[in-house]
Order: sequence, then C-alpha cells, then structure tokens
Amino acid sequence: MSRITTERANELFWLGRYAERVYTTVNEFSKGFDRMIDETSDSYREYCKRVSIPDVYEDKADFLRSYPFDDTNPDSIISNLIRAYDNAIVLRDDIGSSTLSYIQLAVYDMRKAAIGNAPLVGLLKVTDDLYAFWGCLDDSVASQSERSIVKTGRRVERVDLYLRFGMPAEVIQHEINRLENRIRLTGLKYDDESITDLRVLVSKGSYPDAVRLVESFIDV
Repeated sequence: MSRITTERANELFWLGRYAERVYTTVNEFSKGFDRMIDETSDSYREYCKRVSIPDVYEDKADFLRSYPFDDTNPDSIISNLIRAYDNAIVLRDDIGSSTLSYIQLAVYDMRKAAIGNAPLVGLLKVTDDLYAFWGCLDDSVASQSERSIVKTGRRVERVDLYLRFGMPAEVIQHEINRLENRIRLTGLKYDDESITDLRVLVSKGSYPDAVRLVESFIDV
C-alpha cells in the first residue's frame, strides 16, 4: 500500500465505517419510528439484538430518545457520528476541509434534531449531510487509494448492517459486488476467497455466519 501508513489506512477505513453506520442506522431507525410509537410490544429489543448493542433502555420511550441522540450512550447514533468526526479531524489534510465540514454539519444537525419538535425531519438532514460528504470526498481527495479505503469501510459496514437487518439476499449480493470492486483499488490485504465464501453464506441465508466473516477478512 504505497505511501499510506497502517495507522492512516485504519483511520480512513473507520471514517468510512462510522459514516455509513450513521447513515444506515438513521434510515432503519426512521423507518421503524412510527411503528415503535404505536405498538404495544417492545420491538426495540429486537433492534438492539440485531445490531449487537446492549439493551440498556428503560422502555420504548427511552430507546427512541436515547438511541439516536444521547452522546453519553456509546452505542447511540450520535456517538458513532462523533467517532466519524474525530477520524475526519485527524484526516483533514487528506480529505480536505470541505469534506470535513459536512461531517461537522451532520453533528450540528443531529444535535438540532435532538431538541426539535420533528426529530425525523432533523435526521433526514443528517443523511443529506452524509450524501454531501461522500460527494465531496470524490471531488476533494486526489488519491484513489485513500478514497477507496474510505469507501471500502463504507461497503464493509453496509454489508454488515444489511445482514443484521435481514435485507433480501439479492440486495446484499449487490453490495458485496460493490465491496469487491472497491477493495481491489485500496492496496489493503484481504482474503479473496472470503468474498466467494461470503456470497455462498448469503445465498444459503446463513446471515449470522456471514456477519462473522465480513468482520474478519480485511487486514487494516
């Protein structure tokens, strides 16, 4: 991996993972928000189980308030966004101030949504900020390797979360294709056979095994 240190590659990779984690979990949380409010059962417990976070919430109302917006909760959406921001700050010289600014704006919009009367509208602004972040990354980062490492992190996280949320196999296979195409441009060490194994597991519906595999085949 030419001229990119292991430490810098790790920061780029996790910037991509955290940014995508926020994007996908915001979307899933938003889709389930109205249902959770109206239901008599506590399906948020199943959500916690799917994403492998501890159920530390007092009740449904506490989950709907704390999971997106409580930055003292290490598993909250905003905590993951702050991790993305921390990585982006360190990478300012690599990704550019304009790219960083969209992560900053996402943090601002997340905090604003937490105190607003329409949290889902506020969360939509966060996803818009992240769309702009990805676009600016393409425009501002000249190094194909650096862009590709960030985007590999993004694709790994998306495959991981799509598996956890039980997305259709064909949707996940499409994301695996995108991951495979991207990782080849990074210079990262990875097990090529694991991509094939991952496809097989998804086709068989062995999603828990696929989650374990996708977390292990890249050496960053």
